[in-house]
Amino acid sequence: MPVSLPLARVWGNIDARLDRIAIAVSGLCLVHCIATTVLLTVLSSAGGLLNPAIHEIGLTLAIGMGTFALIKGVMSHGYMAPAIVGAFGLGIMAGALSLPHGDFEIFWTLVGVSVVALGHDLNHRASH
Repeated sequence: MPVSLPLARVWGNIDARLDRIAIAVSGLCLVHCIATTVLLTVLSSAGGLLNPAIHEIGLTLAIGMGTFALIKGVMSHGYMAPAIVGAFGLGIMAGALSLPHGDFEIFWTLVGVSVVALGHDLNHRASH
């Protein structure tokens, strides 16, 4: 005949497993974020070696994916601030694309990317 465990002990075991799973998922998220940053850095550096259209294509993808993610967040949590911040960053990136290649283009692109990242972070925080 099986021995029944007290309810508190059962929940304690479940909580411990959930905590371990959450820690593992957080670690995977960290690895993903670092890998994505490195990949984007390599791709943006290679942009000067490739066809200049890579910037326009990259910006188009960033606007499309960013818009989708930010609007989905607004529909999920109802807060407009993350979408506004993200849209502002995408606008900075688009403005940087109009500048001639050089220091200012890189500077404003990095500012735009940082503001978009902030918008996505706010979106993520509002969803949780």
